[in-house]
Amino acid sequence: MSVGIRQEMGGEPERENNKRMSAAIEIHGLSVSFPSRKRVVHAVRDLDLTIEAGSVFGFLGPNGAGKTTTIHVLLGFQRATAGSAAIFGRPVSETMVRDRIGYLAENPDTYTFLTGQELLVLTGRLFRMGTAAIHRRADGLLETLGLSEAGSRRVGEYSRGMKQRLCMAQSLMNDPDLLILDEPTGGLDPMGRIEIRRIIAERRALGKTVFFSSHELSEVELVSDRIGILVGGRLVAEGPVDQIVEPGGSLERRFIQLVESESKSREAT
Repeated sequence: MSVGIRQEMGGEPERENNKRMSAAIEIHGLSVSFPSRKRVVHAVRDLDLTIEAGSVFGFLGPNGAGKTTTIHVLLGFQRATAGSAAIFGRPVSETMVRDRIGYLAENPDTYTFLTGQELLVLTGRLFRMGTAAIHRRADGLLETLGLSEAGSRRVGEYSRGMKQRLCMAQSLMNDPDLLILDEPTGGLDPMGRIEIRRIIAERRALGKTVFFSSHELSEVELVSDRIGILVGGRLVAEGPVDQIVEPGGSLERRFIQLVESESKSREAT
């Protein structure tokens, strides 16, 4: 059967297009290297990863595994040495893609001379939101994240946990289709972690995509549809938790096994 006939009948090319349309993130052969005095550091090595739209993906790995570097490529902060990355079918280099993304950095920092309310208003303006919509959204997020009373205070007066919640609110101002979170529960107390969990679940229920990196394996296991484990810049496991973890086992134990196995393999070579 010719390609043209398959297209008319809704065959393979159409299915491939549908797959691409349903992918929030597509990474193919991604590598990122940094020169140093003594050697070249390979932060990410030949990474292939597809995240379906409307899902929650937990990105795991030890310190220095390449998780944040991968996130920075997706955000356009870091250029890839090789390979490609796309968001909703568009190259990450395209500015328009970023309008659909919300981002919480691992160590969020912001304008401490602004009040919490002013920061969210500024964020809304950067996304070209209308004035009324900005204030409705900002007030709602401050309430959701327990910062209503602190909204009129300068950010410089906030505790670490309050700053984390404020920056989470900032990442949600544009109602993003893709929410990228790097260690979202850092500095939060148990109630704050529960709130972040609830927000992630709500995003999924709205058909949004969440891609988050975390060292909190229990948190990842609770909210993720799929997980990926990165070690030494390489993806060593990817899939639903129940496919990666053996029956009766734990994600923590499996994670340690994979990290140790990859480390020994690198040492042997």
